[in-house]
Amino acid sequence: MTQPLVVGALVGNPRPASRTLNAALALREAVRRSLTEQGHEVAPNGPLVDAAELAPEVFRPGSTAVREALDNLANADVLVVASPTYKATYTGLLKAVLDQAPGDWLRGKTAVPLLVAAADKHALAVELHLKPLLAELGAAVPGRGLFVNEATLTADQTRLIGALGGQLDEAGWFTAPVGVER
Repeated sequence: MTQPLVVGALVGNPRPASRTLNAALALREAVRRSLTEQGHEVAPNGPLVDAAELAPEVFRPGSTAVREALDNLANADVLVVASPTYKATYTGLLKAVLDQAPGDWLRGKTAVPLLVAAADKHALAVELHLKPLLAELGAAVPGRGLFVNEATLTADQTRLIGALGGQLDEAGWFTAPVGVER
């Protein structure tokens, strides 16, 4: 008997409760709906780590907070990894958190990269920087990374979920069964 797929999210914004967090939650829901539409059973809420809450612990000697957060995220079959765009790439906080992950931490999992930026000129950063980082950690990243211009972010979460779901479809995500059995 298979267990429901779990979709988690890791947010690398140094600001707690950020717009990036809202975008990541909307994308997590869009992924969940996409998988459900394909006939997969998907858990309603997967693990969520807002790295802003971990920031004080990232470089504290002996702290286990980051490792515990990564262990929690390891329960996800699909992981949304979201960051605002800083200096044309993902944040240093996200990198510092992921630097503490074991080498093949995402082996056997699918990762969906998302970058949020103030200007469309940064749209390729998700492909050039975030997607390779996730692949280095062992993740399958079978579709294009997703990009959202922060000007298009809306307080209407339902609308944002729909827009990100459209991007998933357009980018070729989950067009074939995920094939993950738990």
